Amino acid sequence: MPLSRSLSMTSLSGVLPAWEEDELPVEDLLLFEVAWEVTNKVGGIYTVIQSKAKITVDEWGENFYMMGPYFEHNFKTQVEGCDPPNPAIRKAMDALIHNGCQVHFGRWLIEGSPYVILFDIGSAAWNLDRWKGDLWQTCNIGLPYHDREANDSLILGSLIAWFFKELTDNLGDKPNVIGHFHEWQAGPGLILSRSRKIPMATVFTTHATLLGRYLCAGNVDFYNNLDKFDIDKEAGDRQIYHRYCLERAAVHCAHVFTTVSQITAVEAKHMLHRKPDVVTPNGLNVKKFSAMHEFQNLHSTSKARIQEFVRGHFYGHLDFNLDKTLFFFIAGRYEFSNKGADIFLESLSRLNYLLRVHRNDMTVVVFLIMPAKTNNFNVESLKGQAVRKQLWYCLLLSFFRGQIPDMNTILDRDDFTIMKRAIYATQRHSLPPVTTHNVLDDSTDPILSNVRRIGLFNSRNDRVKIIFHPEFLSSTSPLLPMDYEDFVRGCNLGVFPSYYEPWGYTPGECSVMGIPSVTTNLSGFGCFMEEHVSDPAAYGIYIVDRRFRSPEESCNQLTQFMFTFCQQSRRQRIIQRNRTERLSDLLDWRYLGRFYIHARHLALSRAFPEKFKTDPMVPLKTEGFRYPRPYSVPPSPSASIHSTPHHSDVEEDDDEPYDEDEEAERDRLNIKAPFVLGTVPEGKKKQPGESGN
Repeated sequence: MPLSRSLSMTSLSGVLPAWEEDELPVEDLLLFEVAWEVTNKVGGIYTVIQSKAKITVDEWGENFYMMGPYFEHNFKTQVEGCDPPNPAIRKAMDALIHNGCQVHFGRWLIEGSPYVILFDIGSAAWNLDRWKGDLWQTCNIGLPYHDREANDSLILGSLIAWFFKELTDNLGDKPNVIGHFHEWQAGPGLILSRSRKIPMATVFTTHATLLGRYLCAGNVDFYNNLDKFDIDKEAGDRQIYHRYCLERAAVHCAHVFTTVSQITAVEAKHMLHRKPDVVTPNGLNVKKFSAMHEFQNLHSTSKARIQEFVRGHFYGHLDFNLDKTLFFFIAGRYEFSNKGADIFLESLSRLNYLLRVHRNDMTVVVFLIMPAKTNNFNVESLKGQAVRKQLWYCLLLSFFRGQIPDMNTILDRDDFTIMKRAIYATQRHSLPPVTTHNVLDDSTDPILSNVRRIGLFNSRNDRVKIIFHPEFLSSTSPLLPMDYEDFVRGCNLGVFPSYYEPWGYTPGECSVMGIPSVTTNLSGFGCFMEEHVSDPAAYGIYIVDRRFRSPEESCNQLTQFMFTFCQQSRRQRIIQRNRTERLSDLLDWRYLGRFYIHARHLALSRAFPEKFKTDPMVPLKTEGFRYPRPYSVPPSPSASIHSTPHHSDVEEDDDEPYDEDEEAERDRLNIKAPFVLGTVPEGKKKQPGESGN
């Protein structure tokens, strides 16, 4: 079968080490990736499998297939239907179709155009009771009739196991099959395939443990009590015991078990009672620009658009210099504590105090982009944008008459009248609104309640201004007409002090766009950066310690990070953005795909030991490589040097010598350093419930 392969594990620009793992004989293998989110955007796993498809297709060609549920709307809008190129797959599909189950095949219209096999759950629902009986007889797991999501996952899993049985019967010994299953919804397919002894290698990936999500949503002290939870009781109290059983059974049935981060690996060891074999971090498709510093120009362009919005939002109170204004933001699902919005708001109150005490002329405008229930736009917000546009119209009015105006008569009496009305319209007796929309139940809304508690109401004396935007960004919005990516490029700092974040795409997206960010050592992204970068802060990755410090200490640390950032000069921020963007290769699937390669190789060696061998004594070749500290002076000024913050928007003669190209070349000399799962940093006390592995 012809393969269109362009595997580029060693094609990076020399920044990262070459991949030395022996390549799998993909011509003699079939790879199937199973997830509920295939062509079905539900959560973050959709981003993982959709963005990873390109590098997997490059490696596997037409021997790679994705499997998931069929939804008519998704199929019509995202999939180009076609016939399977592999006759064995065609026969396996026909076997299900002839028994009354609908199976659809096509190419998913995303980058890489992978083949997809989608199973119609509704067409096979009549088998549900029989398949529930099979599951009970196989592993004593019963599913309640009222949990539709669990029942649908069983139907999908039964269809997939049936498909694999027909496929392997048709194939015989060659080619061998690898099945990679994501999250508990795909778990029944793995459980049934293993219980029926289908000859295939299996990998199971959990992106976050089911019980971990529920426990953290209840505001428990999760990480300090990992070894104290009565797992069965906690799952039963939350009426998810059957789901937990499916997840745990899948974990223990798989030949190889993986998680997306080191912190989730520690969690899985306690919640699911199996140590992951491989950590498979989440990556991104990094788009490099032809010009070395084009991302800096994009930052300036997008920042100007944000400044236009701020002019309108703060009309009548725009007494701060926009050229000395920094834009911070937090974005994501509205999980107030899990996403760290609680500690962020408290830190902003302290940052406001520090900026005022030090008489800092820098202003910080903070955007909170978290969707909440609203009934409409805030009238004051709309009025502000209308006033801004009217003032701009007045300035250009005289130039719309088709001739060069006489400078002595450039404005007539009517023009003066319109301009005076516009100026009077900018006078307001109320403070600029904290939120851009009318939030339902605003008296109990967590963000607005905490804004009232800390007293940040956008007054003239405040150096920190708050704008709560309770819906996702869109270029069609009448208020802030920007897509999320453009908005991120225009900001100066993303702040994501999450308590529970198995991976965390938001700080990763900031990094590949050259925007510094704050994360924590309880997020997968933060753990990954601590492992791979010797001095993350120098590269614009500030990691708040929420694992070994009290909430008060973590809040103070976050405040200090933001205050130090405010002390940087414009030139220092430019240097730091260059360094941040240079980490993008580290987050590219071309690099992170190697961890999936290792997981598949390990699964094959366990499923077919006579064909595929690995030496268990050889250290894993997926150990981290660390970026060294930058050779030039770190961009953050020391708080001990200047009692009063100093910042400048112009180049200074005595500034640090800096050559971006020279520094980047030096930073390509990476230092290999192994990472041991569960290791406690030197000098830190091991917390209850944590153990070295």
